[in-house]
Amino acid sequence: MSLYQLYEAQRALLNPLAEFSSASSKLYSHPLSPFTHTPMAPRVSAGLNLMHRLSKAYEKPEFNIHTVKVDDVDVAVQQQVTIEKPFCRLLRFKRFTDDLPMLKTMKDQPKVLVVAPLSGHHSTLLRETVRELLQHHKVYITDWTDARMVPAEMGPFHLDDYVDYIQEFIRHIGPDVNVISVCQPTVPVLAAISLMASRGEKTPRTMTMMGGPIDARLSPTAVNNLAMNKSLEWFEHNVIFRVPTNYPGSQRPVYPGFLQHTGFIAMNPSNHLRSHYDYYMDLMRGEDENADFHRNFYDEYNAVLDMPAEYYLDTIRVVFQDFALVNGTWEVHGEPVRPQDIKTTALLTVEGEKDDISGAGQTRAAHGLCTGIDRKLQFHYDAIGAGHYGIFSGRRWRENVYPVVRDFIASHQVRQTAAPAKVRAKPVSKPAAKATAAEPALKLVPTSPAARKSSPRSSPKSRLAK
Repeated sequence: MSLYQLYEAQRALLNPLAEFSSASSKLYSHPLSPFTHTPMAPRVSAGLNLMHRLSKAYEKPEFNIHTVKVDDVDVAVQQQVTIEKPFCRLLRFKRFTDDLPMLKTMKDQPKVLVVAPLSGHHSTLLRETVRELLQHHKVYITDWTDARMVPAEMGPFHLDDYVDYIQEFIRHIGPDVNVISVCQPTVPVLAAISLMASRGEKTPRTMTMMGGPIDARLSPTAVNNLAMNKSLEWFEHNVIFRVPTNYPGSQRPVYPGFLQHTGFIAMNPSNHLRSHYDYYMDLMRGEDENADFHRNFYDEYNAVLDMPAEYYLDTIRVVFQDFALVNGTWEVHGEPVRPQDIKTTALLTVEGEKDDISGAGQTRAAHGLCTGIDRKLQFHYDAIGAGHYGIFSGRRWRENVYPVVRDFIASHQVRQTAAPAKVRAKPVSKPAAKATAAEPALKLVPTSPAARKSSPRSSPKSRLAK
């Protein structure tokens, strides 16, 4: 019996316990239950609720974005499937209103393609990213399919196929699209746009790269070190398993999501233990708002997907072992990946000061590769105090990072208009002072080798919840 089969057997055994714990917790918390009024009821109910949370199976959450404010006006949002492929769906969040001036405003707003990571979690992890972007943009997002749900007869899925998908989505949306890649996709997105530029195709208006391993050699994290220090054969023999027969993708080789999730937990076990204890205490004290935050976070965090084995092993080899992108040796279907061929696409890189997934300078390294882009179109932003998740979710994303991304896209949206709108953040000719959390600003990345070298900065591990 394989590890995957053992995991599925464990899930089946724990499912009755999870349901029993949930029902018993309500027995001690429902206002009409006589057990609610016993002295130990809050403690017992909280303990049973926590047991339910720890033993339940977590499925893919929904985006649940039904309305959004545009210029302080509520407009309806409908999720639509624009393109459906075996391993990914291109989703569009279509906004609707009967207000004609508002309709014109939304029609003129920039198009944005958010490329979500295919790295264990579902695209709903970027729910806050999408919600903020919808205020000022037409938003599309890649919704990657759990590999265990893809029948084996659909064939393999390689990193090269990932690049093909991104190019197809960009062509479908149009050359006026602005691409935002978060974490893992920064590498294949840069490859996709590079290949389009090399062929003479129109490339996106802008590309924003956030917390990704463009050059994983710089400030390597625990995640990077594992990929660098183990051989490709080790990964193939130790973390690749066949999907059990109870899923549509039976016998497909995958990197299981539960292994990825276990690795994430192992990086910060004390933080997770403290978070669960805090949740227990919040339930006892009746602090529903804090308890809801915990549930929402872990509903997303604990929902994981399987990755196709071919794609996963390709990523390990190309990104973390061969460093093929930065070494100039990467070929996609025989075509060389040449970031220097990108000429007209503006570039913004974003890094979190406390990012423990993608180290300092790894994303910024894109500027050293995209030498064909004019310096006036190259920008970098350091999100002070933000961890990996903080650059695309939470308060720092909303208050600090998003305004920078919004202004960057807006400034290049009006490049071709007769009267460019006033933009708050402008390029500078020399390195600007480090942006503070209170006052986000774009700064031009110096192009000299010395200036491009990442300065050392601390990278403490960030708490995952609360």
